[in-house]
Amino acid sequence: MKEVPISTCEREFILKAIRDRKRIDGRQTYDYRRLKVSFGMERGCCIVELGDTKVLAQVSGKIEEPKKNRPTEGSIIINLELSPMASPAFEPGRPTESGIEMNRILERNIRDSRAVDTESLCIVAGEKVWSIRADVHVLNDEGNIMDAASIAAITALAHFRRPDVTVMGEEVTIHSPEDRDPVPLSVHHMPVCVTFAFFDQGEFLLVDPNRLEERVMDGRMVVGMNMHREICTLMMSGGMLLVKEQVLRCSQIATVKVAEIIELIQKALDKDAQARQAGEKCGFAESVPANKITTNKKEPTLIDTTAAAQQASQVIQEAGPVDKPMSNMIVQAPGTAQIGEGLVNTWQIDDVDMESEEEEEGRKKSVTNGKEAEATSKPTERKRPVKAVSHADDSGSEEEEKVMLYQGDAEMKSTEDSTALQQPPNSDKPAKKKGKKKKAAQK
Repeated sequence: MKEVPISTCEREFILKAIRDRKRIDGRQTYDYRRLKVSFGMERGCCIVELGDTKVLAQVSGKIEEPKKNRPTEGSIIINLELSPMASPAFEPGRPTESGIEMNRILERNIRDSRAVDTESLCIVAGEKVWSIRADVHVLNDEGNIMDAASIAAITALAHFRRPDVTVMGEEVTIHSPEDRDPVPLSVHHMPVCVTFAFFDQGEFLLVDPNRLEERVMDGRMVVGMNMHREICTLMMSGGMLLVKEQVLRCSQIATVKVAEIIELIQKALDKDAQARQAGEKCGFAESVPANKITTNKKEPTLIDTTAAAQQASQVIQEAGPVDKPMSNMIVQAPGTAQIGEGLVNTWQIDDVDMESEEEEEGRKKSVTNGKEAEATSKPTERKRPVKAVSHADDSGSEEEEKVMLYQGDAEMKSTEDSTALQQPPNSDKPAKKKGKKKKAAQK
């Protein structure tokens, strides 16, 4: 599957940003992306993450016959695998030109620079030697595979442990990890590659180019260097010409970057060794950050309410005193009262019912108006309720406690109560009758 070509607008945008000393991911010219090194449960398994570029390296070993021209030396084999999982531009089972070129750079950087002592891999001269193989798999390609692959390969070789071997005459015994501790490889130095991308015929350069920057660059230069400032490999590609000042400048930048990367690798190796010695959990699962999303728990946060309190106090000060509404109590029927007129409830009321209610209200108003007219024609003095108290003594007086109420306001009493309260206060016949009944009940 061919890679989708980049558009002209996108190309011009990236080049313009580079000319303005800017990068699309916010980095500076000589900045690397975030580098993370993690190890697996087995020895010799390493994953390197350079930004979004991810590379896996796995080291294995086996015993085989040495080469005839080098009977006392083992072999180091490095294989770089570019699968379609990393990028759709890679085809399965068919190495691309760029893949072959990167594989050769890795071999020259590690094997040809004598980073690993091959003579220490000899078991029996001319008969049996260790063959160490480092398989580097690109899991995701987001630019600068070369640097991530070189870091993963040398870190996996330094992390690998081979079984211990004992030679007794012609008998060769390979000890298991339970019998004897595995033996690490003899790594003399750690060569690391640093990639430079050039633009506008070498006028501008960037360190650690990403995928988009690689697609618009004019050429690149890969510098392999170790901690001792020794150049292990140097490769240039692309149709451009560089002067020696530019090459020296790149080598000086690579010296600083290589020292930082090797220090990070050494810290990762020491941390893993301490965790394994202490019996702690180690591996890829432990290196993944535990990001938990909880919906029922939230950390308390402080909220500044000073501005809201000031605004509320200002509103209260500006607002005047609230007038209390004056509501009169209206008696609609005996034993009921209403404060305020309220509204008419029209929920599910038919028009016929509404008309009948309006007619009834009209009749009530006419009756009350007539009574008010009578009351105004004959003004009466409002009287307080009179309480007549009588006691039933042993002398035989028959009296009973009774409360007499007189109507003082026509609006506060109904028509039926007004007729009953108009009896004269001196009529004590009903009281005597009730008194007799009470006396008979006592006997």
